[in-house]
Order: sequence, then C-alpha cells, then structure tokens
Amino acid sequence: MSRRERTSTVTPIAPALEVDDAAAVAWSDSADVIVVGWGAAGACAAIEARAAGASVLVIDRFEGGGASALSGGVVYAGGGTPYQRQAGFDDTPEAMADYLRHEVNGVVCDATLKKFCDDSASNLAWLEAQGARFSATMPDHKTSYPPEGKFLYFSGNEVVPACRGERGAPAPRGHRVVAKGQSGKVLYAELRAATLRAGAVPITQAAVHRLVRQRGADGQPGPVLGVEVWQLPAGAHATLRHAELHRQVARWRTFRPGKAAACRREAALIEQSAAQPRFIRAKQGVVLSTGGFIYNPELMAEHAAHAKRGWPVGGAGCDGSGLRLGQSVGAAVQALDNISAWRFITPPSAWPKGIVVNTEGERFCNEQVYGAKLGHELVDHQGGRGWLVIDAKLRAQAIRQCLFGGLWAFQSLPALAMLLLSAKKAATPEALAARLIADPAKLRASLEAANAAARGECDDAFGKSPDMRHEMAHGPFYALDISIGSPTFPLATLTLGGLLLDESNGQVLDTAGRPIAGLFAAGRSAVGLPSSRYVSGLSLADCVFSGRRAGRAAAAS
Repeated sequence: MSRRERTSTVTPIAPALEVDDAAAVAWSDSADVIVVGWGAAGACAAIEARAAGASVLVIDRFEGGGASALSGGVVYAGGGTPYQRQAGFDDTPEAMADYLRHEVNGVVCDATLKKFCDDSASNLAWLEAQGARFSATMPDHKTSYPPEGKFLYFSGNEVVPACRGERGAPAPRGHRVVAKGQSGKVLYAELRAATLRAGAVPITQAAVHRLVRQRGADGQPGPVLGVEVWQLPAGAHATLRHAELHRQVARWRTFRPGKAAACRREAALIEQSAAQPRFIRAKQGVVLSTGGFIYNPELMAEHAAHAKRGWPVGGAGCDGSGLRLGQSVGAAVQALDNISAWRFITPPSAWPKGIVVNTEGERFCNEQVYGAKLGHELVDHQGGRGWLVIDAKLRAQAIRQCLFGGLWAFQSLPALAMLLLSAKKAATPEALAARLIADPAKLRASLEAANAAARGECDDAFGKSPDMRHEMAHGPFYALDISIGSPTFPLATLTLGGLLLDESNGQVLDTAGRPIAGLFAAGRSAVGLPSSRYVSGLSLADCVFSGRRAGRAAAAS
C-alpha cells in the first residue's frame, strides 16, 4: 500500500504477509513477546510476560497510555478487598459473581467470571505492588464518579433492588486510584513505570500495519511470526510534532472535539509521510491490546450506526487496529454492535428521583440505575430520544447540589446548562406534553403511577428503591432533554466488542473456533467481562485480568 493511498486517520492494516518460514524475512529486531498497544492492558501483559522470563517489546502508535490514561482510574474489585472491609462491607467472590452475572449476560463463560471474581482482590494487590494506591473513603451519595478525596463507591447497579444478587448485602466495588483530579493518568503512570522497571523495551510513535504469518500446510493455518511496524524517526521535527499533537488530542477531546479531530488528522498525515517500515520477530507470541474502535468511522457505520450521534470516549489510537489485525489472519469477532452509551443523571442526586419518559410520554426505565444501563434502554430501545421530568422542588435541589455539592465541572456544568438554559417548563402534565409533542394522557399516567408508588400505595413498576421515589403532585414541571445528540448534555459512547478468545489463556480464535498460534489479545481489543453491559471500573479491571492472562500465555507459548 503506497503512502499516497493512506489518507485516513485510521491506521491502515494490510493483509498478513505469509512466508514459508521465519528465515524468509529480514527482521530488524526480535523479542519473545511483542505487545501491540501500551495502555493498561498492554502494560499488564508486558509486565507479566517479563515476570515469566520472556523478553518483551511493547509497541504504541503514540507514547503510551491510550484510553486508560484518559479514564477515571477506577478498578472494579471485590470479593473482600482491604478497602471494602475498612469501609465496613463484607463481600465474597461468590457475591461478586452473583451480581456480575446480571451485567455479563453470558458474554464470557461462568468459569471465566468465577476466576475473575476469585482473583479480584489479588489483582488489586498486584496493582498496588506496581505502585497504585487505593483508599476506603466513600461519597455520601450515589454518583457517576467520586468527588475529590473519595475513592471507594458503588460504581454499578449494586444498590438497585432489581439488579442485586441473592448473596448478601450490596458492597461497593469501584476502587478509584488515589490521586488529585481524575485518576487514570496516575494509574497509567504507575503501570508505565512498572513496565520499564520490569525490563520491557518500548517502541513508541510506531504503528503495526500487518502481521507476518507462516504459511500453513494441509489446510491448517500457520503461526504468527511477527509484525511489520512503521515507526517515525527518533528526534525528527515531524516526530516531535506528532507527539505534541497527541497531547493536544487528549487536552481538547472533551471541550473542543473538532480541534481534537483536526489534530488526529494532522498526526495521521505525519505518520503517512514520515514513518519507515521494518519487521520485528515475535519468537513466542504477539499480544494485541490497542483498545476499541470508537474512532473508526467505517467500523462505526457498519456496526454501530445507532450510536453515531454520541460523544466518543477513547484514546486517539482507538481505531480498531488490533481488531483488524486479528481479522487479517482469520480471527473471529463478537459483539461489535454493542456500544456502551453513558446517560448519567446522577449527580445531581436529586435527578434520579424524577422519571424518564420516551417521546410518547411513557416511563421506560428505573432512573436510579447506572448510566450505561439507562443509556442502553434509551439508545437501543427508545430510538435514542427521551426526557427527564422533574418538579420545582427537585429542580431547586439539583441547582444547589451543582453549585455547592463539590461536584466535578464535567458533572455540574452540563447539569446547570440543562436546568437553567434548556429545560422545558409547564404548569400541568398536559401542557408539558404539548411542549414535548408527547401524548398527554400517557405522560399524566406515567406521573400518576410514579406518584402512587412514592406514596407507598403500590410497588414501583420499574423496581425503584423507596428512598429514590418522589411525589410530583403539583407543577410547574420541567423536562430535560436526555437524548443522544443533546447539544447541552452530551452522551458518551464507547465500543465493547472485539476479538473472540480462548478464555483460558487469551489466545485469539479463528472463525472455525481454532486457536491462532502465536496470537493473543487483551483489553477492549477483545471480548471480555465488560463486553455486554459496562459498569465503571470493569474495563480497567478486565485490562488487568486479561492483560496478565495474555502476557503469561504468550511467554509460555
């Protein structure tokens, strides 16, 4: 493929180079294990492979970090961690698995879920050994992300009656890394330093464009032998500019997505004009850990057109390169249409006491559920359109919480914009329905049913906790637009599906269900624990679990 043809911001992936044997390739370097992608999953894989005695090269399109460094740094952990016990909660691996079974929905087998939960506390301790710190301090209210100084919280649907497991009381399992500000940067910094201490050698500002594979015999595919990587020259002006553009993407992706996109385009042009190819031999295995594909327009259009109006969440390298590399050697994929849509309506904690209704005025979900569950119901079942209806009392409470509740700016500012600038107001349910172009009878019926449950006259139809019910008997009423694509209330989206694996060791499977020799995957490049329903911290926890698994297996391959 010529440079002239490579005009997309997406890493171009070529068909695998098939050779008769490894000696047919002019390798410029070699290692026992090559890790492609240096986020949390790649770092964990590299550290674990080094611990097993393998030499490791870790390759990253930018300078490492990926989506993990941009995340909130929350690790979903339980089964009896020291911080759960300090906060006064008893938890067991069995209770953790009982709850997660409702979120995982069979996307991984029960044996994998059991091992994930059995190993959870020890994986948290392993992260501490790499330098991460955790704490037992908890926020006072359910929240999408803990305020400054709080590091343990209910990060999923654990307290929602309809989602609770049958074993014991709910336990908080969201463990945020101790840090000022959002914690992902600190967590990744510790994993990066641990990768280097372990002796893995990084190759940065380099993108893998194709796999090298031995030609099979008797109809059987051969093993993956290595990679073709295109790397920018060290110290060159273009290389320094490329690094600066990556930092600009991280800086502007939230507040000026157009500028961030322009930086990604310029970085891609530098790669296409200045990078030089070379081949690197993987003596034992290649681990793919390049993240999801939220920044791949073609894959998004093919598999997730329903989420195209969302606000993409991911690192600049989340373009599906690991997924496409796997497919270039016949790998199977799963759940590529599964997009996590984050419609968080807490904080402010007053909002979930209202009701969410669709365009007809019908209530459609328990408002206290985790944001990704609400987003799933909204985007997958309501066409992406809906409203949060509150009364004057809840509105006043929400405004106070935004102004004086110690919320993060990313929580309070959109909420205030909704409350003060774009809410639709009306004195009666019928008048509000007219403003929403909804059915007045259905909206009144939704409010009256929720009010009856708040008065204790009946059970809530959606399983809402009694303490989260609120009677809205009198106007004025306010409707807040929670639709995907809302101009004042962005709805974040990220991809969940990926390469199909042998769950015992993280080896990539082909479309016939056979292991592809020498090829492993981890993190959001692959199907894992968060690939059905996302809860906060489950992705990073799976990066640790699947990354360590792939690193061990590749080193022993």
